[in-house]
Amino acid sequence: MTSAEPTTSRVRRALPVVAVVATAVFVTVVALVGRHLAQGGTVLHLLGGYVLRGGFEVVLTPRVLMPVVVGLVLVLVGPGLAARVRFGVLAVGSAVAAAVWAVALALSSGWHRLPEPLSVVYEYPHDVPRVGSIGTFLSTFTQFVPADSADPWTTHVAGHPPGALLAFVLLDRLGLSGLGWDAALCIAGGVLAVPAVLLTVRAVADEARARVVAPFLVLAPIALWIATSADALFAGVASWGVAGLATAAVSTGWRRDAKALAGGLLLGLALFLSFGLTALGLVAIVVVLVHRKALGWGGVVRVLAVGAVGVLVVVGLFLLGGYWWLDGFHAAGDRVRSGPSYANRPLAYFLFSNLAAGAVAVGPAAIAGLASLRRHRLALLPLAALVGILASDATGLVRGETERIWLPFYVWVLCATAFLPRRQRRVWLALGAVLAIVVEVTVRTEW
Repeated sequence: MTSAEPTTSRVRRALPVVAVVATAVFVTVVALVGRHLAQGGTVLHLLGGYVLRGGFEVVLTPRVLMPVVVGLVLVLVGPGLAARVRFGVLAVGSAVAAAVWAVALALSSGWHRLPEPLSVVYEYPHDVPRVGSIGTFLSTFTQFVPADSADPWTTHVAGHPPGALLAFVLLDRLGLSGLGWDAALCIAGGVLAVPAVLLTVRAVADEARARVVAPFLVLAPIALWIATSADALFAGVASWGVAGLATAAVSTGWRRDAKALAGGLLLGLALFLSFGLTALGLVAIVVVLVHRKALGWGGVVRVLAVGAVGVLVVVGLFLLGGYWWLDGFHAAGDRVRSGPSYANRPLAYFLFSNLAAGAVAVGPAAIAGLASLRRHRLALLPLAALVGILASDATGLVRGETERIWLPFYVWVLCATAFLPRRQRRVWLALGAVLAIVVEVTVRTEW
């Protein structure tokens, strides 16, 4: 062994720590700048916060023992179980564990915290009673997006395609009405992203790496916004769309086409939940491209083409209903730009603040994982997600609240944890859980 090899090894072990410390400094500096702006009279529209949306107010009650106990158990036994149980059990169990963790965090601030985020006038359930005929709803949706229309949609409805509100309308018409069911839909969607990501990691890389990633997906601070924000539902749908393409690439015969079509249908549906999910396109392409040698270019084109057919089917169905995606996109953009919460938010600050909020949401393990990336095709997943995040940030349309808005991207960034040094994994896992509890206790997040 040469003297250079131990030095290189030490540098690699130190990089995750350096990256996390540097990120913590970055977040702190951004927060201080935000505080300075707010004190100078700038309205950040973050409810008193400077990075995350929510003011600082410590709420420490005996209920905080719930996430402490859940987090401790998952840190101690999670990695061992993830390495041993059958993969099917791991996929289902990880979703259940993610739900328990997210709910425990929310309940530490009170039982009201699960449905409360959806109760405000700006959220989707507020407009559910307005929807009569689905056909009329789709064909007239865009005309009520402008803020100066006769009866404009509420803020979140107007800023998204009609599929987002339609999800809550259909839930109501199934007889599952009320904020409790609405919250359950969001949480279920969010935690179901976990098995989708695990299946994708196994298809792109191998089962061993998927088993490493599982505990980090469960315990990441993103759980704070899975319970409860509608973006968690968006993350679940989009993740299963990507998983469909990823598993299609490693399948054969009719199963390949069926999975690619299913993936395309879900990705098409995701486009009608949030306009911002177009930036996930690179992730969807990458999970197929990594198999180019096995599939050949013809196979790659076939999987992507069948997936594209699925997307176009959904676009066509909405068009038949009277809604054209591009018209809705332009109308939503105009609505966002016309609002005071956009005009008052300084772009130069939020270009950095958005990323700082994202760093808090994914947690230290993901940051350390990104610093540990190696030349491996799995590394393309978190990198592709980062490209999507940066593209979204660069548009200038997203100014704040990215801790929830970018949830569909964060689940892929967390794939970087597969590259963490073995001896450091439990430490990073624990630090992520601690960060989530600290944020829950000290920040009155809106979601």
